[in-house]
Amino acid sequence: MRPDILPGAVFPDYKLPDHRGMHRTLSELQEADPLVLVLSRGGFCPKERRQHEGLVRLHREMQVGYCRLVTISTDNLIETNEFRSGVGANWIFLSDPGRKLQKDLDIPEYTDPDHNPMIPHTLVLEPGLRIYKIYNGYWFFGRPTVEELRLDLRAVLQRCRPDWDISRAEQRSAWANGDKAKFYPYGKTQAQVFAQQD
Repeated sequence: MRPDILPGAVFPDYKLPDHRGMHRTLSELQEADPLVLVLSRGGFCPKERRQHEGLVRLHREMQVGYCRLVTISTDNLIETNEFRSGVGANWIFLSDPGRKLQKDLDIPEYTDPDHNPMIPHTLVLEPGLRIYKIYNGYWFFGRPTVEELRLDLRAVLQRCRPDWDISRAEQRSAWANGDKAKFYPYGKTQAQVFAQQD
């Protein structure tokens, strides 16, 4: 991984086609929420399938916790859709068959010249694509467990949500004074929040 990609740095705002062929940026997909970003070897890999089966369970919690999940692989569009549907995922998958990320982040998995995938990583990003934590998943047990991601998301949410503890006097006062900007969804309607999650 490039030496400047480390906790506290801002992750590049890549733009890639999603599983429907629409070009999306990471910042567009993240909005103002925490984001778990999975840089995947691809659907051919049994380790990826197993990790994503666990993420299917976690994603249901992430949705009600207002957190985002995105997978990027070097699969083409057809393979991306097969991977996504094969594990039962309903979050955004981005396709990078040109290996833009692999080259830019310096993460070619040179031990697999047949598939030429990325070295798999899972990143937990604070709002603004700021890196909170990076997991190197070349070995399966280097990948985060569902519980580790829950703990990471809790820590990120405590840092980025002014209304994490609504019992604080400051929050009570803001609510009483009609200052709803300090309460999620921070100026959006519920419909806008849920529309952005697919």
